[in-house]
Amino acid sequence: MLDYYINAFATLFVTIDPVGLAPMFLAITAGMSKHDRRKVAVRATITAAGILLVFYASGQTVLNVLGISVSAFRVAGGILLFLIAIEMIFGKRQARKTETAEKAMESEAHHGTINELAIFPLAIPLISGPAAISAIILLSSQAPDTLAYAGLGGVIAIILLSCMGAFLLADKIERLLGETAQLVITRLLGVLLAALSVQFVADGILAFIRT
Repeated sequence: MLDYYINAFATLFVTIDPVGLAPMFLAITAGMSKHDRRKVAVRATITAAGILLVFYASGQTVLNVLGISVSAFRVAGGILLFLIAIEMIFGKRQARKTETAEKAMESEAHHGTINELAIFPLAIPLISGPAAISAIILLSSQAPDTLAYAGLGGVIAIILLSCMGAFLLADKIERLLGETAQLVITRLLGVLLAALSVQFVADGILAFIRT
């Protein structure tokens, strides 16, 4: 069970990347007061929590309704996470997130509110994007028992609290790490996610063979 928790934490932490979201948060909330930034951070985290918990609670039901086997979703989810890992390793993921944030700032420049910024682009798609949703459905389907499944909820909560902490400490994190350190960490996490995604695919294929 400990291996399951470690695997779940590593997968979600690398996929959501709380530390990497800190510069995005600073860019999106540029010009806001500290009080308004705190509001955006809290609302974005709560919104993302609601979205992710829906898929955490009903992910298996969604698969059953659509007639998708857990093995098939493991393979598909593993491939998706592998593509995310490639983007991280070659520096494309951060560039894509930056582009998303810039587009959001342009569209929100005249019509933006705290609630709108919290929902888009922070909660969706930067925190609770397709990769995070896929990872949660994948991990929930792999839970060996009810206790492990309940523990996954705790892991999700920890990751989301990490996002909120990263937002609230964004300026300090950016100064502490620097651009070079952020690039190194992103690439190392990308390699880790690549290995985890290959394991997901391998488990899915083995399950297909056994059935």
